[in-house]
Amino acid sequence: MTQTNTQYDLEERTFKFAKRCRDFVKKLPKTAESFEYGKQLIRSSASPAANYIEANEAPSKKDFIYRIKVCRKETKESALWLKLCTTNDNLELENERKELLQETIELRKIFSTIVKKSE
Repeated sequence: MTQTNTQYDLEERTFKFAKRCRDFVKKLPKTAESFEYGKQLIRSSASPAANYIEANEAPSKKDFIYRIKVCRKETKESALWLKLCTTNDNLELENERKELLQETIELRKIFSTIVKKSE
């Protein structure tokens, strides 16, 4: 793969998404439910960033496509955990969740486009 500014932009964007999800989890109510869902969200939201870096270092086109598909899958999973996290009707947290859910939609579309153009 050729290194481009777009590539680095997506690396940065996925990194920021993971960081924003981590910060969101820190603000959730301190319940057993929030702890478990938050833990899952932190894992799944960091995965696209890590797998995107792996994809860009992939030794083959097949491995690249596989890694991008993992990015897409983990982004979908992040949306699930975001939906399951309880905010106790905290308006600020609800707005943050909506923004993060919108980012999952946008990232999923980006990864889907990469897969389509790469296959």
